[in-house]
Formats: sequence, C-alpha cells, structure tokens
Amino acid sequence: MKKVELLSPAGNYEKLETVYHYGADVAYIGGKILNLRAFSKNFEDEELEKAVKLARKLQKKLFVTLNAIPHNSELELLPDYVNYLESLNVDGVIVADLGVFNIVKRNSNLPLIVSTQASNTNWASVSMWRDLGAKRVILARELSLKEISEIREKVPDIDIEVFIHGAMCVSISGRCLLSNYLTGRDANRGQCTQPCRWKYYLMEEKRPGEYFPVFEDERGTYIMNSKDLCTVDFLDKIIETGVDSLKIEGRMKSSYYAGMTTKVYRQAIDSYYNKEYTKELIDSLKKELESVSHREYTSGFYFHKPGENSQNYKTSSYIRNYKFVGKIIEKISEDQYVVDIRNKIEKGEELEIVTKKGENTKILLDQIVNLEDGSLIDSANPNQKIILRGDNSLDLGDLIRVPEKGGSNQID
Repeated sequence: MKKVELLSPAGNYEKLETVYHYGADVAYIGGKILNLRAFSKNFEDEELEKAVKLARKLQKKLFVTLNAIPHNSELELLPDYVNYLESLNVDGVIVADLGVFNIVKRNSNLPLIVSTQASNTNWASVSMWRDLGAKRVILARELSLKEISEIREKVPDIDIEVFIHGAMCVSISGRCLLSNYLTGRDANRGQCTQPCRWKYYLMEEKRPGEYFPVFEDERGTYIMNSKDLCTVDFLDKIIETGVDSLKIEGRMKSSYYAGMTTKVYRQAIDSYYNKEYTKELIDSLKKELESVSHREYTSGFYFHKPGENSQNYKTSSYIRNYKFVGKIIEKISEDQYVVDIRNKIEKGEELEIVTKKGENTKILLDQIVNLEDGSLIDSANPNQKIILRGDNSLDLGDLIRVPEKGGSNQID
C-alpha cells in the first residue's frame, strides 16, 4: 500500500526547516508573485534557491504556490517566473486560475497542481483537470468523506490532496469578496483581512447609531467565524478514501504551530500504517494540538454538512496552552546545546523540548548560562542565546515550550 503524503506549510525559511525537521514529506511555500499569502514574509529568489537545496539534501519535496486569481496587469511577469521555477527544479506549482495554468503549461514542464481555490467538488471537474495535464487536484473543503471516495473511485489516475487541519473560510473554497468590499484588499490576490472573524451588529435604517446584537447576546456575535479544522481523531477514515496527500493549512502561523501540527499528524499517519492508531494515542495527539494557537476545533464538512458547533459565535480570539520560548540551534558538547530564545524564560521554569518523535523531554531550568560571556543570569529575553544542559537525545531544530500561565488567547 502506498503511504499517504504529509504536506506542511512554510511561510519562511525557518518554518521550512521546522516542518521538514518534524516529518513533513513535502512543504508548500510562496514566492515573489501570485501567492495567496501577500502578508507573509514569503521567499525571495535567493531564499527559494536555498529552499530547493534543503529539500534535495533531505530528500523531501517542495511546492511553490501561484494560486492567486490574477488580473491582467499581474500576468506580465509570469512566463519568466515560471521559467525560473523550472530552472530550480521545484517539484510542482499550485495554481487556481485557468489562465495561469495555461501559461505554466505553455512555458514549462513543471508539474501542475490545481488549488482548492478552483472549487473542485465533483469527479467530472477533477477528470477535466487531469485531461488538461494536471498532476494533482486539491479538493474543495466542502466535501464529505463519501464524496471524496467517489471522486477517487471515478478518477483513479490523478493525485488527490485534501486539507486535514487549519483555518476554515466562510466562503466556497476560500473564494471570498468580503475583504475586498469592506477594506479594498482582495482575498483572491492574497490580501485577505479576515472580516469573517469580526464582530457584527444589526442597525435598523431609521435608527442610525443604535446597534443590536445579531444573536440575542450582550457581547454581539461572530456570525461568520468558523472554528478551525481538526481531523486527527478520524484521520484513518480520510486515509481510507484513497487520497494521496494530507495538507495542513497555516503559512501565516508561527514556526511552533507548523512544527507541532506536523509532528502530530506525522505520528498519526505512521501509527495508522503501524496499526497503532488507538483511542489512547488519538486523545494524546488531540491534546498536543490544543497546545498551539487555534480557534475551537471542528470536523468541517467531512461528515456532510457542518452542524451548529462548527461556528464560534462568541469570540475570534485564539486559544493557547503553551508558549514557544526557544529553538536548539547548535550542539557544543555531548550534553550542552545553544538555544536561541524567542520569548522570555526565567530560572526555575520547567522547559519542554518538543522532540521529533515520541514523548517530549522535560528539563528543569535550574540555571541559565549566557552564551556571550558564560555568566549566570536569572532570566533570558528574546534574541539572547543561552547554553542548555540536557541529554544526548536532543536534536538541532527541536523547539522548546513552557506551559502558558493562566492560558492565553494570543497568537504564538
């Protein structure tokens, strides 16, 4: 049986290193043009070349997004950019627009991957993209397990990819005009301001200035604010539909988010094939997914129409149980490591090292050694580097976290 692929997001080079470190088979990134994360740092040409070299070194794959819905003025640079991507030998480009698809096809031999933005909800459209030369179709998120199985059965000779974790849109496959209408920023060109997450009230035409909750609640209501997709507790059912790739959403999220979600789904996939996908394991993995910034979770459309519990009417804030505090960047002896600090830590805290596989390692921070001069300090702040003593099971790239005191609704 061919093992399903795990595909993770990488909004910058550090996130790319992180998702590969924690077990992604493939990463998807955005370059300079036509990608749907205009506010992400993305990859300049030099970084893109570096990213391809890293993928080759690790024997991983790398996809580049060209999935915006462009206007005429945005097409001029595309042929040369497509030639450039082909010269780098990237493993595929993700496109949503038929015109972009045709330009890529005419100017290169790059493998073409059809974005979820193309709204493929039936086998006939998937079959059409196959006939046009697509290597893979990323299905719309509005599909049930049964519908996905039917598409797989009807079109067995093309790769099928589905989303398994991350933010959900209020609109069909993410194709939304709300941001454009309200703020002038086009979601279909990578500039979404997420107005579906805002709080809305009702105002009657003849009573200006009097605002009424849309739902009878003094706090107002977030009527379009979907919970986040989470499928770890029924991942076996998704794998059994016969899809080829499982995709995590989140190029705008933190390295910690990218690393933790990749680690959890890597473990879930491996446990399925090893016949170790038990309720006990699922419960522990679900708990790990609670550690990253997220809205409340939903199973999305996988079991047909989402119920009332798929919307969060009370808040658009994030939930977070742990704080990301650092990353191991160097090993200087058998049991000593250099840590790049990202959030303040203090002497006496218990650090948790997020290892690549299995149980995490806990270390009591009984002393903090400043790398710069070897002095002992009581706390370390972002951008400082410290020396951490631990056993030899730790690895370069391991992330470090501490429990969030009192919980948090901030993005890590």
